[in-house]
Formats: sequence, structure tokens, C-alpha cells
Amino acid sequence: MTFAEHAASLSDELIALRRTLHADPEVGLDLPRTQRRILEALDGLDLEISLGTSCTSVTAVLRGGRPGPVVLLRGDMDALPVDEQTGLEYASTNGAMHACGHDLHVTGLIGAAKLLAARRDELPGSVIFMFQPGEEGEGGARRMLEEGVLDAAGEQPVAAYGVHVATGPYGVFETRGGTLMAGANELYVTMHGKGGHGSQPQSSVDPVPALLEFGLALQTMVTRRFSVFDPVVVTVTQLSAGKAVNVIPASAKLGATVRTLSKASIDTLLTETKRLAEGIAAAHGCTAEVEFLIDYPVTVNDADEAAFALEVAGDLYGADRVVEASAPHMGSEDFSYVLERVPGAFVFLGTTPPAMDVATAAWNHSPLVVFDDAVLPDQAAFLAELAWRRLQRP
Repeated sequence: MTFAEHAASLSDELIALRRTLHADPEVGLDLPRTQRRILEALDGLDLEISLGTSCTSVTAVLRGGRPGPVVLLRGDMDALPVDEQTGLEYASTNGAMHACGHDLHVTGLIGAAKLLAARRDELPGSVIFMFQPGEEGEGGARRMLEEGVLDAAGEQPVAAYGVHVATGPYGVFETRGGTLMAGANELYVTMHGKGGHGSQPQSSVDPVPALLEFGLALQTMVTRRFSVFDPVVVTVTQLSAGKAVNVIPASAKLGATVRTLSKASIDTLLTETKRLAEGIAAAHGCTAEVEFLIDYPVTVNDADEAAFALEVAGDLYGADRVVEASAPHMGSEDFSYVLERVPGAFVFLGTTPPAMDVATAAWNHSPLVVFDDAVLPDQAAFLAELAWRRLQRP
């Protein structure tokens, strides 16, 4: 029986698990209920399991019956602080939501573990299954690396793979060699002025107009200081100032997410943002404080491993379900930390229900996004096939 055939026989089991996870999401690094369900699902597979100490990660090692190298497969498991609005019968009601499909990632990885464990005797090497919390801004992958996930099988993996479901044509696998996703960074700018009575602005130094002017100027600066061939995306997502409507605050703060594809862009952004903020602040009689945090590195696929992943997907499901991405995505991923140390590939899998129009379907992170979990057997078989074939390569 092939992996695809075996995975198809597990379809009902995988869908039921995914929906259980979807109905009870957890956010961040501490996901005890999710961890427990993963352990229950892996029970009986004779895996070497270790749990994280700084987070509720699960690392499971499958030892093959034949000698060989090590391959790592990863699935992230945390949700987002989003109130679900899908209306699904298994929708979350606890104020969090698997709006980025990590419930499918966990389930697909469990499916791959079951498929590979069933052929353990023939397996030429070992597989590390990396169940990771805290992908959504918490850096869970970095914590797992610090705790030794790459050494879990006794030697470093020769390759690492991950799948991310996304709004896109159902069942289509997409990736590319080289830069696949942007690095994630945070920008915080605070304008400091002099507070006072809302009716007497002439007696104060109002930081709010300065901050608003900076927010608009920031967008213009991005279009005039960066090449379209090395793009930067800056999105202001936070504004905060006073608490009372009749009080001019002493300071006002802006927060933005910044996506970049190169270190050169980060260096330029630091210089230009500081210059812009200080110049606008001075024009308003304020001072500016700029803080820039680098969160996730750029996600870079190994060219050979990305081509291999597309080849495997094409062999399994046909050339019409394989796309080589023409350009990087500006979203970010902390699987980038793994790919900095192990050659590998990160692959997108389209999961928009066929009845929906991809052009108008809600995107990842939306409270309305819907992922078709009928794709789970294909996801599990793809991961298992990747590991199986890669372990047999010289």
C-alpha cells in the first residue's frame, strides 16, 4: 500500500482530530491541551518522545529499521487571538482561532508519523517530528532549537521540511528555491511632547499631529527609498495616545510590522526611519524615540530541496497540482530558524474549498478564513513521501 493509499484510509480519523483541535485552540507557547492531544494521537507508534521545558513543544523520533541519515518534519500548533466568525459547526468559541491553519499542520504531521511508523522496518534512517508552539510571533522554533530538537535523533538532519496551508487553489503545492518568505520585524515610534488641556493646544506641545504625520510619511518613504526588486512592506497596526478625550497627552506611540527580504533593507530602514521621525518631531517641537526589533529571519529554501519537494508533489498528485512560485511571499515564518541551520524546503498547500472563489476567499489570519480539511490525507502522504525518499538519497 502506498503512502497516499494509506493516508486516504485515515481520512476520517485525521479530519476528526483536526476539528477537535480547531474547536479548542490555544495561543502562544503554553498549549497544554493541544500538547495532550498530540501525545494521545502518537500513542502506540513506538516513538522516542521528549517535551519542551520552556514551552509545550513535542519532539518525536521514529527510528527506522535500517541505518541511514535523519530528516526533520515540522508542524506548528498555536492559534491566534481572533474571534472566529466562520459559522462552522466546530468553530472555536473561546476567543482564539486557528486562523492560520496550524490545526491542519499538526494533524498532517501526525498523519505522516502514522504512515512512516507503519513502514518502520523498511525505513533507512530516522525522522524527527517537530511539533512547535509559538510560531505566531513567539519564536517557538528558536526555543526548540535551543533545547536541542536538531540533536533529538543523535545526529543533525540532512534535510528539513514543513507545509503551510493557505488560501489558494485546493490541493496545489507551491514553493521555490531561494528566498520564499520575508523576514519579520517590529517598528515602534514614540513622539514626546508636552501635555496639557485639550482646549489650550497653544500651551502644550501636542505629539499626536506629529505622530500622524509620521505615519503617513512612512509610507511615502518606503516607496522612495527602496527598490521594487527588494521590496519592503510597512504596515502601521497600532496607535496609542491619551486616555481622556479632553487631555493632550505628553506622548503618542505608533507600532508597525515591517517585512523585508534582505539585510540591506533593514540597515536602510533603520537609518531612514530614525531620520524621518526625528525631522518630523523637530518640526512640531517634539522629540522622537525609535525602537526597531528583528523578529524572524528571511525564510530561504535550499534550491535542490525545493526542487525535490516539487518533484515529489508532482509524482504523487500530477503536474497540474504543482506550482513554482515566481516571487517571495511577504509573510514571515519562524521555520526560517531551522532552514538557517539545515537545508530544506517550506511548501505552501492551497486549501480553499473548491466551492469558494479563491479571488474573494478570506485570507489567513481572517476571522472568516476556511480551510478544507479534506486535503489532510494528501498533506500527510506528501510529508511522509518527502522523508521516505530523502532518506534513500545519497
